[in-house]
Amino acid sequence: MAACGKSGADNGGHGGPGGAMPPAAVAVVAAAPVDVPVVYEYVGQTAGSREVEVRARVPGILLKRNFAEGMAVRQGQSLFTLDPAQFQAALNRADADLAAVEARAAQAIRTHARLKPLWEAKAVSQREYDDAVSAEQIARADVKGAQAKRAEAALNVGYSKVEAPINGVAGRSQVSEGTLVAGPEMLLTTLVQTNPIKLRFGVADTDQMRWRTESGAGTLKLPAGGAFEVELKLADGSTYPRRGKLSFADTRVSGNTGTVEAEAEVPNPDGALKPGQFVRVRLLGAHRPQAFKLPSRAVLEGPQGKYVYVAAGGKAQPKPVTVGDQLADGWIIQQGLAAGDQVIVDGMARIFFPGAPVQVAGPASAASAPATSKVASK
Repeated sequence: MAACGKSGADNGGHGGPGGAMPPAAVAVVAAAPVDVPVVYEYVGQTAGSREVEVRARVPGILLKRNFAEGMAVRQGQSLFTLDPAQFQAALNRADADLAAVEARAAQAIRTHARLKPLWEAKAVSQREYDDAVSAEQIARADVKGAQAKRAEAALNVGYSKVEAPINGVAGRSQVSEGTLVAGPEMLLTTLVQTNPIKLRFGVADTDQMRWRTESGAGTLKLPAGGAFEVELKLADGSTYPRRGKLSFADTRVSGNTGTVEAEAEVPNPDGALKPGQFVRVRLLGAHRPQAFKLPSRAVLEGPQGKYVYVAAGGKAQPKPVTVGDQLADGWIIQQGLAAGDQVIVDGMARIFFPGAPVQVAGPASAASAPATSKVASK
């Protein structure tokens, strides 16, 4: 019986009277509502903001290619030169025809001017005067027709030089010097404008429905007008240094994928992004107002669901919680916490049962602060 009354010192250092466990030293964080940024992430593919097929407007023999494949070209830069000889000959003929009809028109105008005072003096017949008026009108019409033919011939001379319609990067040439170009039906090359570059990705319809529901409930704030800022994660895991803007979201849901097609544009002045690349598109700008966030290690899983330990009255009291978005290193807590709750983050390995005595050793380390919420990855 005497042996049952040993002190804690003789008890192997295990604590209080009768061998009771000493309070577990724990670190806590005070639950405090804060605005938590939310990031939505999807798989996307890059594309040129403009893609143009280059074709000749007139047929002819290709004399020269004036660009380097794969290099940047400027709008208006000559890309191909067709043999202009036949078009120049047609222009010369049109010039001659125009000069002839202009001479006839000038003669008709002079005749009309000469007959008018004579007709007014009743010195010529009405028929002669009417013939002069008609001849002048016909001559003026002939001049307009000749001018139109001359303009068409001049256009064909200009069309013998195939120019770049936009700034962009030239693709592979589909024809070589000496080829007979049949006209617009023959593709010569393509131009792709890569600055800015376009991103195409699909937003799950379930995400959009959840956005509407949570935004209506006030638990999620979306950027005004849906103007998300766009950040890119490249295939090697690096972050592209420039950000863009969401530019388009379709009103239809794809029956095959259940997603809404969306597009964004990102500056690409140095051409680092190439059309066809797969990237991860991150939509920034949304946030959860006045939300509780906890490190992952503070949230435990039990038979009844997730819970946390709260230090209250020197004891570890379990609190069931409802979690929302998963953070990179934590959770958003939707229900179960109140402002000021001392949530145990470190030292839970020494809590063997609910209500176990604890001693708050200090606040949790800064490393336990959770990162930005990232809630969608498609």
